[in-house]
Amino acid sequence: MMKGRNWLAMAGLALSLALNTAYAQKAGGTFIKIVQPEPPSLAPYLSTSGPIGLVAPKIYQGLLDYDMDLNIVPELAESYEISDDGLTVTFKLQQGVTWHDGKPFTSADVQFTIMEVLKKFHPRGPNSFKEVTAIETPDDHTAIFKLDKPAPYMMRAFAGYESPIVPKHLLEGKDIREAELSNNPVGTGPFKFVEWKKGQYIRLDKNENYWKEGLPLLDRVVARIIPDASTRTAAMESGEVHYGAFGAIPNVDVVRLRELDSIGVTTDGYAMINPMALIEFDVNNPPFNDPAIRKAISHAIDRQFLIDNIWFGFGKAATSALSSNFEPTGLYAAADNYPGKPDVAKAKQILDDAGITADSNGVRAKATLDLIPYGEDWRRAGEYVKQAMGDIGIELDLRYEDVPTWIKRVYGDYDFTMNMNYFYQLPDPVIGVHRHYGTDQIRQGTPFVNSTRYSDSDLDAMLVAGATSADPEARVGIYQDIQAKLAEDMPVMNLFEMQFTTVYSSKLKDHSFSAMGAYSSFDKAWLDD
Repeated sequence: MMKGRNWLAMAGLALSLALNTAYAQKAGGTFIKIVQPEPPSLAPYLSTSGPIGLVAPKIYQGLLDYDMDLNIVPELAESYEISDDGLTVTFKLQQGVTWHDGKPFTSADVQFTIMEVLKKFHPRGPNSFKEVTAIETPDDHTAIFKLDKPAPYMMRAFAGYESPIVPKHLLEGKDIREAELSNNPVGTGPFKFVEWKKGQYIRLDKNENYWKEGLPLLDRVVARIIPDASTRTAAMESGEVHYGAFGAIPNVDVVRLRELDSIGVTTDGYAMINPMALIEFDVNNPPFNDPAIRKAISHAIDRQFLIDNIWFGFGKAATSALSSNFEPTGLYAAADNYPGKPDVAKAKQILDDAGITADSNGVRAKATLDLIPYGEDWRRAGEYVKQAMGDIGIELDLRYEDVPTWIKRVYGDYDFTMNMNYFYQLPDPVIGVHRHYGTDQIRQGTPFVNSTRYSDSDLDAMLVAGATSADPEARVGIYQDIQAKLAEDMPVMNLFEMQFTTVYSSKLKDHSFSAMGAYSSFDKAWLDD
């Protein structure tokens, strides 16, 4: 197994020396970024909502980070070591780190975060840390993870966005979901929470006691909330804002803005997340309790039309429950019921064979399609899906609500029939994909898990095998079986592999040090006047 201690410590020292020499004269300034839509909270330990990720990792940190080549680099852990049997992972923690309220950061915070917060309340934590049975803290700067089975995928889950370390002294003994920390965050990161003016902005100021010497370089980060898409584009073009990621600037405008010398556009910074656009179904109630109607919808959707006409070419049609980005690992396999081109005749035949017939008005079923409230692209996508479904006799109403209402409806109340959304599949299926489908992931009130309430004992056994198999070849076979079964049952229908764009001012420098992209700390970013 990999022994990481010496390499990480040396990497951290080299990076610190480089920063101290390279950036001493380039500090100061207020960095203004777009956050769209407004976050439902600032609690990344409770929700993986994208807008939270645009703000919280500047406040909170993880044990590790990942460079642009997906290599592990140190963060709150200066080093780590994995035992030969894979059942013990020892982290040596940075010394001299304090929380924003001045309290010292210790191994007790790590133990509390993983065991009492992330394993219990985080959408992905129960999978990421499933095999962690205990964390020993022999001293303030050592955290020893004890595992029931080896879990190599866990080492990809320690970024500040994915697994933020939170202050034990502010959460212990409190209702984690209702604690004040949710909207008054206190972290160890480069920027301290100052103010949240609802509907306008979130302000973070430089942490003068940040543990990385000479950082951060910026004086302030302001997250602007700008609901109107055209106003966001105008603000970027005029230089009023410096940064917009995750489609904050509509792709139709990106095509024009990237020709300007004052604007940069990149698709880097999304390698760790593997975003997938999709539709979730309520599989327990009519009309979508019959897999036939779900498969028929998959045959009727023109995935390439969505990519070309709404996302302006940024994306790749889905062909399975797994992203094709997993192909280098061997885990990905193309599956049935994901046609290369839409086949309306086939969709109608599937419905006819299942006895889902049309009434005198040509309507086979009626439903409401809820839309993720993240901007105009999703509204337009909903309009297309409504039209496409009409072609096979499914009559849709569209519903677009604010983020908290939408999250509560879908993941709290299960009050939906179809939900258009996107999920991060992340660098391993155990972390990002299993949460869609496992019976143990039907966790009412927890966002971005198994909202469909699909439950199948055979699939549950496959998911366990995929997570625990130490044989790479066996694991490939397991995931091929998983994809075949999910293509047949289709509780979730993948639409396309998303390719997000980040639009930024040419004045903004060194904002792409981490594979987490917009979800990174920005402690090295600076503004060149």
